[in-house]
Amino acid sequence: MSSPDDRSQHATLTARTAVELAALMASGEASAVEVAQAHLDRIASDDGTLHAFLRVDADGALASARAIDARRVAGEPLGPLAGVPLALKDVVVTKGLETTSGSKILAGWIPPYDATITTRIKNAGIVILGKTNMDEFAMGSSTENSGFGPSHNPWDLDRVPGGSSGGSSAAVAGSLAPLGIGTDTGGSIRQPAAVTGLVGHKPTYGGVSRYGLIAFSSSLDQAGPFGRTVLDTALLHEAIGGHDRADSTSIPAPVPPVVAAARAGAGGDLTGLRVGVVRELGGLGFADGYEPGVLSRVSETVELMAGLGAEIVEVSCPHFGYALAAYYLIAPSEASSNLARFDAVRYGLRVGDDGVRGLDEVMALTRQAGFGPEVKRRIMIGTYALSSGYYEAYYGQAQKVRTLISRDFAAAFEAADVLVSPSTPTVAFRLGARTDDPLAMYAADLCTLPASLAGTPAISVPCGLSEGLPVGLQIMAPALADDRCYRVAAAVESTLDARRGHPLLQEVPLR
Repeated sequence: MSSPDDRSQHATLTARTAVELAALMASGEASAVEVAQAHLDRIASDDGTLHAFLRVDADGALASARAIDARRVAGEPLGPLAGVPLALKDVVVTKGLETTSGSKILAGWIPPYDATITTRIKNAGIVILGKTNMDEFAMGSSTENSGFGPSHNPWDLDRVPGGSSGGSSAAVAGSLAPLGIGTDTGGSIRQPAAVTGLVGHKPTYGGVSRYGLIAFSSSLDQAGPFGRTVLDTALLHEAIGGHDRADSTSIPAPVPPVVAAARAGAGGDLTGLRVGVVRELGGLGFADGYEPGVLSRVSETVELMAGLGAEIVEVSCPHFGYALAAYYLIAPSEASSNLARFDAVRYGLRVGDDGVRGLDEVMALTRQAGFGPEVKRRIMIGTYALSSGYYEAYYGQAQKVRTLISRDFAAAFEAADVLVSPSTPTVAFRLGARTDDPLAMYAADLCTLPASLAGTPAISVPCGLSEGLPVGLQIMAPALADDRCYRVAAAVESTLDARRGHPLLQEVPLR
């Protein structure tokens, strides 16, 4: 049992940012083992309430931390995040550690290999604490579609932490980990970051390897970082990004200078930058469905950016209004193809295999038991959209809309260097409030879907509170200009001092 002094030291460590923890370890004021143990203790005390993790790898985390400490003592060069703990979304495969993608159909599956992201995290010396909860196969906006129960928002336990990466956002916002990895298909990094008061970045499509991600929608899925600060998030982005020959969609280009941009933006100078406020995403005259408090915080932040020297312009992207409909044809269509691999033969759940039933019946029984309602809904929608006689009318038309959205972005970026909007139309909604209304659930991603469809980078940064809950500002940039997102986000963050406004769980009792 730890002493009161140990618990006090651990609370101090879990309140630190990744950069602060790295500095403590580099100076010898704390060891990687002490930092890892502090976060494992925090998980043990608080995750029964938050349910951020599906499984915790305490032995693996401590072994990794010991290895980092030994390398530091030996004088080996270490990366800037060496020894810093991380919460890894369960859609990223991990050799020897169960990976389920939040689905019962993969319960018990132990991957025989690491995803490229996992390998790069390990190579950077980052300590993986465990695998986090998520909407099943990343299909959802609240983590309520998890096959293993929902996660809870640390700001208000009766509210969602967003989705599909809600376990990672809850872990970082709840001080169970200073860093997290999520995936973003239609907004599943930016929307959870917004509603839990974090920084979350969706990189340019192809900027971070998809090798070893359990696929939902292959033309949309993109992994990215969560952090409590812009600099923390940029450092993690730098660690996981870059070309990967194992991923045919990986861009053969270096990681944009995201860390340098984050440091430069912290100076708070946006002189000469043109900021486009997207009319169709909560801009003037298009506020239906947006909470007034969200619009007010975003509007105030835009005024703040003008005060930092930015030129503010309003831009119109007329086809953004069709993003929701296009996404919910494209993503389910690709899901119906990708999820066909879960056939009860090679891995995961197997139901009804009594030696009498044929393979087709076993497959049907397994899918019936293993897939949740939302996954089944999207498989059926996608299969219908791809069926003979309907393909061009649905999937084909949706892809044409996707092209029009990309053209809207291209035109907007002729008038502005970055585009801004709310990250999500509302603050975190209550658990259960939208589970019986899929369309209301899908609307949580209204602001994030266009950048996903176009493959452009976008970041969510905290910009204040509405009714005591976090509001996120979304900053979008052209493809491969991820550094612009970080520069502007850092300027906003440094001016608002958003991080120091976040209540930590040791100061605000879970309720």
